[in-house]
Amino acid sequence: MGIVFMIHSLVRWVILLVAVIAAIKFAIGWLQKQKPAAMDRGLMSGFSGLMDLQALLGIVFLLVTGFGGIGFPMERIEHAFAMLVATVVAHLPMRWRNADSTNVLRNNLFVVIAVVAIVMVGIASLPSK
Repeated sequence: MGIVFMIHSLVRWVILLVAVIAAIKFAIGWLQKQKPAAMDRGLMSGFSGLMDLQALLGIVFLLVTGFGGIGFPMERIEHAFAMLVATVVAHLPMRWRNADSTNVLRNNLFVVIAVVAIVMVGIASLPSK
């Protein structure tokens, strides 16, 4: 399970990098009243896909280590719940993916910010080492 945890720990930094790039791109596009471009959709798809991968790795790690002896203390359940909520929120832009307005960029920006905030809450639920 060490490899799953290592990948889970590495993917978080990739998600953070994509989130920062996406937030900057969406903020600039929104402020300049640009129309959504293919890159914007790709960034959001990449972001939500990485969140999916992270959730899958987390669930595998939670279940295997939980049933393997560590158990399911409340902080692990809270962390998993918060991260699943963040993953669901990351998929909200699919509802307006075909809209052709600057609101798409604004909405994408707010989704990225919301996901990062929810992830921070989920991380805060874990015990510090």
